[in-house]
Amino acid sequence: MSHAIPGTRVFLFLQGPHGPFFHQLGAMLRRAGATVWRVGFNAGDRAFWFHAGSYIPFDAAQESWPDTCARLLHEKGVTDLVLYGDTRPIHAQAAAAARARGITVHVFEEGYMRPYWVTYERGGANGHSRLMRMSVDDMRGALERSDMEAPLPPGHWGDMRQHVFYGALYHWFVMFRNGPYRAFRPHRALSVGQEFKLYVRRLMLMPLHRAERLAETLRIRRGGFPYHLVLMQLEHDASFREHSPFASMTEFLELTIDGFARGAPGHHHLVFKAHPLEDGRAPVLRTIRDAARRAGIEGRVHFVRGGKLAALLNEARSAVTVNSTAGQQVLWRGIPLRVFGQAVYAKPDFVSDQPLAEFFAQPARPDNRAYRDYRRYLLETSQIPGGFYSSRGRRQLLRLVVDMMLSRDDPYDALTLGTAAPRQQLRLVH
Repeated sequence: MSHAIPGTRVFLFLQGPHGPFFHQLGAMLRRAGATVWRVGFNAGDRAFWFHAGSYIPFDAAQESWPDTCARLLHEKGVTDLVLYGDTRPIHAQAAAAARARGITVHVFEEGYMRPYWVTYERGGANGHSRLMRMSVDDMRGALERSDMEAPLPPGHWGDMRQHVFYGALYHWFVMFRNGPYRAFRPHRALSVGQEFKLYVRRLMLMPLHRAERLAETLRIRRGGFPYHLVLMQLEHDASFREHSPFASMTEFLELTIDGFARGAPGHHHLVFKAHPLEDGRAPVLRTIRDAARRAGIEGRVHFVRGGKLAALLNEARSAVTVNSTAGQQVLWRGIPLRVFGQAVYAKPDFVSDQPLAEFFAQPARPDNRAYRDYRRYLLETSQIPGGFYSSRGRRQLLRLVVDMMLSRDDPYDALTLGTAAPRQQLRLVH
């Protein structure tokens, strides 16, 4: 049984993004003087953690995890818990146990300000974020301490190929090297084998999908018709599952098509923009075609696979989403946005609450000044330039995030108290 030396920091890592980011983060924390442990739940977790002496395999039934977690928090003298996302059961249970013991919970997520930022918060992310309880006026008060100009977003995702590659590699390890973790159960509905096949299929089809996407985007942009954009999400994504009113993507798609058919002028079109990681596990294309046919608008509905959003968004009349982070790109351009789920940006200052048919007929425009203040607040607090998957993105991210984790103040309090590290000297990698 080992206990932390008083005054030292002991970090316990659970599951992270696919790839080596958590290992590199742990190594840098160790160089800063902290003790670092990692719990692995399958062979994919183990494959990307290269410090064997700090690795703790969890190979028992998931039902025993809460007791095991409580024991580890006590025996290791844990002061800090590090998670990627806070909704999968093993993470939600660990976060609850940590909070009950006064342990700091560090949560990483994909950036709220995508395409080239990462989210770092304490306590919770997305629907559990502190941002959910803040008003724009609260944020303006904190910004009075800062004179930083918010940077413009890069116009590309940054590391999509690496994201898909590491996802496929992770699932290969879970499929073929998972013998010691026979009790492991994935937090998603599909089996590990099905996940692996979908990742491989996506890698192989990337050139074909790119050609289809370019052709369809060109048809839309040259069509000369006004169009509204639907920002789709992955049905198995935590933000959709945990923070939306829909049980399936089908419900959202059918509701949107019905609202468009009832409210939009007859010469307007509806464009469904798929998530960049959409892999076909949900029958979204068939659902869209069937619903459009029933509504009598099949000639006015389009489907675009993944890729960059900017080319379509720049000329869109409005946008609709459940709670996609891409909604931030809509608001940044001053385009009307209708949101259905909980989202950190769903503030009444700049997100419409109109009935859907009314929104498609005459969408209310956002308060651009309020959104600029909100966006600047995020970029000075929880949004860190960089990415999880490319080596360049990880280097960019690690330059800031370790100091933020070691700080006594979370990103939001640090700005209010004037203890935030300066960022204006960091240049975004384009």
